[in-house]
Amino acid sequence: MLGREDEASYLNLVDLRNKLDEASGYLLAPRDPILGVTTAYLADTHPSKINVGVGAYRNDEGKPVVLECVREAEKWIGGRELMEYLPMGGSARFCELAVGLAYGEDTQVLKDKRVASIQALSGTGVVRLFAEFMKRFQPEAEAYLPLPTWSNHHNVFRDANVNQHTYRYYLASTRGLDFEGLKEDLKSAPNRSVILLHACAHNPTGVDPTPEQWKELSKLFKEKEHFPLFDMAYQGFASGDTQRDNQAIRIFLEDGHQLACAQSFAKSMGLYGQRIGCISIVCAEATEAATVKSQLEYIARPMYSSPPVHGSLLVTSILTDSDLKQLWFKEVKEMADRIIGMRVALRKNLEELGSKHSWEHITQQIGMFCYKTVNGGGAQEHMEGVARSSVALDVGAVRDSYGYLTESAWCY
Repeated sequence: MLGREDEASYLNLVDLRNKLDEASGYLLAPRDPILGVTTAYLADTHPSKINVGVGAYRNDEGKPVVLECVREAEKWIGGRELMEYLPMGGSARFCELAVGLAYGEDTQVLKDKRVASIQALSGTGVVRLFAEFMKRFQPEAEAYLPLPTWSNHHNVFRDANVNQHTYRYYLASTRGLDFEGLKEDLKSAPNRSVILLHACAHNPTGVDPTPEQWKELSKLFKEKEHFPLFDMAYQGFASGDTQRDNQAIRIFLEDGHQLACAQSFAKSMGLYGQRIGCISIVCAEATEAATVKSQLEYIARPMYSSPPVHGSLLVTSILTDSDLKQLWFKEVKEMADRIIGMRVALRKNLEELGSKHSWEHITQQIGMFCYKTVNGGGAQEHMEGVARSSVALDVGAVRDSYGYLTESAWCY
């Protein structure tokens, strides 16, 4: 992280650049609160520094991981596939496989051809595409985002000129779900609002509703006629079971909801740089789905024309080859199990240090991130958070650094 002198130097640089650029009308953009952690990490010279906000899976040596199923898919693709432009909607076969994974291959909405889907640019691009669609066809609708949520969600809806609000989600006193507050806020929201939900492994809290709570929310959505937008970046990566991780979506489908799903394979297949995602919208009937798909393609055309081909080929190869698909199931479970094990180790180390705090939330939360509010003081000298009032740790950090990490974190 940046030391206090380095941070002061950066702020002075911002002030100076802003003064110099006032005449031209340009100002230095603020640092991204998430990517800024990595920037600070790279600038720090401390020998024991740890990047706790990297947001990408690493092995025990702190190195990026390419799954074996991906390497095998690359071998199969190499020399066999052309690199022509994809259609505006991307690979139809990829979309078919992606929505089958997200909703369940045997779900009735797929049999009825009621799902409009196109390939888009990973999680960010998918949500942005939906936000543009929402602004164009439901300009009066309000978007409600959980508090907290992935910070870029706010940027996406802001730049799409969609009116956005937040609803209560995280309860600091329990370090868990504020379910009563969540329900109260969604009951108070205008009917037919668009509600952003994290399908599994909520980012950044790692706090998910239980199956029973999802069922209760589904009923509430029916009563209020809310439209659910599921952001699903961690299917399989959260629990190690793709069916468990999509249970929220299946609960809503079983209750007859029309919904949207923003799907990404960055985390679950380690395809971070491939920017591979899928936006899907469940419609009232097949003819409507065809119309909605055409409009999604029409929106995508001036944004990026057509999506990249390589990522779709990789995902399609893995999900169509039975051996590669089983290998992916095995590898994604290994990643999830390793993170769960590291949560146990982190909690154990903190408790053995004699901390008076409760650390149960570390093993109760799920996914890549561990979340806790910060009361300030000296803690910020040890760890760089993604916001001034909270800290989200990537629990996939290097295992050998856990001793130093726990010694730095126990004061929270």
